[in-house]
Amino acid sequence: MSDARVLLVDDDDDLRPALVQGFEIEDLAVTAYRSAEEALPDIGRELYGCIVTDIRMAGMGGMELMRRCLEIDPALPVVLITGHGEVALAVQAMRDGAYDFIEKPFPVHRLTSVVRRAIEKRRLVLENRVLRETLDASGDLESRLVGRNPAMRRLREEIAALAGTDADVLILGETGSGKEVVARALHDFGDRARANFVAINCGALPKEIFESELFGHEAGAFTGAQEMRIGKLEHADGGTVFLDEIESMPLELQVKLLRAIEHRTVERLGSNRSIPLDVRFVAASKADLKAESEARRFRADLFYRLNVATLKIAPLRERGDDIPLLFTHLAREARARYRRDMPEMNPALEAELTAHDWPGNVRELRNVADRWVLGLWRGFSPDAPVAAGGASTLADRLAAFERSVIEAELKRHGGRQKETYEALGISRKGLYDKMKKLGLGGHDDG
Repeated sequence: MSDARVLLVDDDDDLRPALVQGFEIEDLAVTAYRSAEEALPDIGRELYGCIVTDIRMAGMGGMELMRRCLEIDPALPVVLITGHGEVALAVQAMRDGAYDFIEKPFPVHRLTSVVRRAIEKRRLVLENRVLRETLDASGDLESRLVGRNPAMRRLREEIAALAGTDADVLILGETGSGKEVVARALHDFGDRARANFVAINCGALPKEIFESELFGHEAGAFTGAQEMRIGKLEHADGGTVFLDEIESMPLELQVKLLRAIEHRTVERLGSNRSIPLDVRFVAASKADLKAESEARRFRADLFYRLNVATLKIAPLRERGDDIPLLFTHLAREARARYRRDMPEMNPALEAELTAHDWPGNVRELRNVADRWVLGLWRGFSPDAPVAAGGASTLADRLAAFERSVIEAELKRHGGRQKETYEALGISRKGLYDKMKKLGLGGHDDG
């Protein structure tokens, strides 16, 4: 989001320059207008700032200007400058939507204080709008699971086919690949969307409170249980339970979970009454649960109970063609969160992103997108210059681009220099010199 600015409208040729100077001293960007008619073309829904206008002016007055502003955007903050005897009019204006008013004569710091508060309110309004737009867009499955790679297209098709069913689902994917995003999509695009989506991190749930957290308890069930508590499974009734990192759940707890999944009932601690559950279970694992069950580190019966349908999320390194598109999507989300302008994607960055292995998958890519938008991205090498979009020179940008292209080709050819310099159309010595200059390694295979 660009820097805020004040739109000052006042036909007093003595007061207007004094106010401009006061705003500038307070480090507030200001544009001054002699009339409301002159200011109106610059006022729109995207304005990040505040309108300050005198009530009494030749031609269109401040009250009419305020009315026009609020027709453009009811959330635009308008601060009115009133003369002696106009307070009642200003109070009425506030009832009609003005942000505030200030009566002449006044110290400039008092006006700038009001304006800063108005700008902060405007910032929040614009931020919320962008976030709402992002959330609205996320209603589309393709907007949530971005990618044109065949693996992503297949995943979206499978989610669409399963979302409307009650089948339990096992999601397999590496760390940071977006398993919870897939689980939420299964919930949100199905008939259970209006009920609760309850996420449980199986690796973070202490054994001592496992039953109480999942199944709930009656008052007096144990020391400290002063009142009845509904467990997470019961809270999800009608909705979805997401069992994240299911592979990390201790074996002795797995059998207790298995019973709830098989019978779709829970018994609160301290009670003998079975409570029926209308719940869909979605589990996620970064481990191969079949192999884990064969090694007796995971209950085979729980694995087969959960494995009604399996969704596999391809790691980011296997869908490199999606990386630029996904990066842009994540950068737009970062722009909304941090209220920053998004730098333009350039070939150097795209090549560097595509060449990276992404061990942290989408989560790692999101972090890079955040740093890019914040102007903190320095490449994958800690000693690299700030990437384009930050404060790098043309030489730095060209070097970063050259490095990323060579790295990508070396990776594609398994580090073999002969195949690399032939693909790049340069000599062996040319590649050697560039690699030495850029600090790159490879197999010198002649």
